[in-house]
Amino acid sequence: MRFWWVNQNQTYREETGGGYLWSPKTRADGGRNPYYESMRQTQPGDVVFSFAGTLIRAIGVVREPAQTSVKPTEFGSTGSYWSDEGWLVGVDFRELSAPIRPKDQMDYLRPALPVKYSPLQHNGNGVQNIYLVEVQPALAERLVALIGAEFDEAIAELGASTRLADEQANAQERALLERTDIGPTQIKQLVNARRGQGLFKARVRAVEHACRVTGLERAQHLVASHIKPWKDSTDAEKLDGANGLLLSPHVDHLFDRGYISFTNSGTLIVSPDLRMRVLDAWHIDIDVNVGDFSAKQQAYLNFHRESVLRQAS
Repeated sequence: MRFWWVNQNQTYREETGGGYLWSPKTRADGGRNPYYESMRQTQPGDVVFSFAGTLIRAIGVVREPAQTSVKPTEFGSTGSYWSDEGWLVGVDFRELSAPIRPKDQMDYLRPALPVKYSPLQHNGNGVQNIYLVEVQPALAERLVALIGAEFDEAIAELGASTRLADEQANAQERALLERTDIGPTQIKQLVNARRGQGLFKARVRAVEHACRVTGLERAQHLVASHIKPWKDSTDAEKLDGANGLLLSPHVDHLFDRGYISFTNSGTLIVSPDLRMRVLDAWHIDIDVNVGDFSAKQQAYLNFHRESVLRQAS
């Protein structure tokens, strides 16, 4: 396990809410930035201290290592000078109920600050030009002590989620590799497709924050559902975050099989093939409006309504 410090003053809500870190690959002038290069060194199980607005506000556990990704659309005008391509690291976050203000603890923290690549100045202010930097063990130990029991609780919760996801992914991949009914080329394609789902979900989480229908926000309980099905999508569309919704499993079941869809303005569309008692049993309000969709999402929804939504039998 390694420890990392991320400065999220501009993108805290987007990144912690979406479950990821994102940085450009280079500086605006094309030069190397060691704090962007750090993204490539993260590994599942590593711990992240999230710093924003003078406070350590959240603890994260790396879920997936860095992969190339476009800049999240939810950043809006933030970082307008950043390149559109960067590194994305999947991280599950838990906000602290009692955030830590390092500036108030510098007598304790100062002796553990490294000479080079320190995330904090000696007066307790953050170092402005840092994005992601490794926290050396001496400083990590003191930060953990300051956070106290809540650190252990966060790591237990987030670590269990990460381990379960990793075990499930490994089991799925082993099952694919052991198949004898298809050839090695097809197996390789399926393995690559499965691995791509992690990146796809991270990209969807950069756009969507909760299940549109149930309002559930915990990403580990949600499915990243393709709007335009995988089989019909181009390679780019397969991993486009705008081509996805975060849905509760029962809502994903209905959406994926064409029993429901949405208008561009968010009105629920119910297929004539779906019996109303299913919606009643699953507490889905037929009159729900899930909110507007972006222009890119609308293009995918047009396909879903025309080619996936079940029509009258």
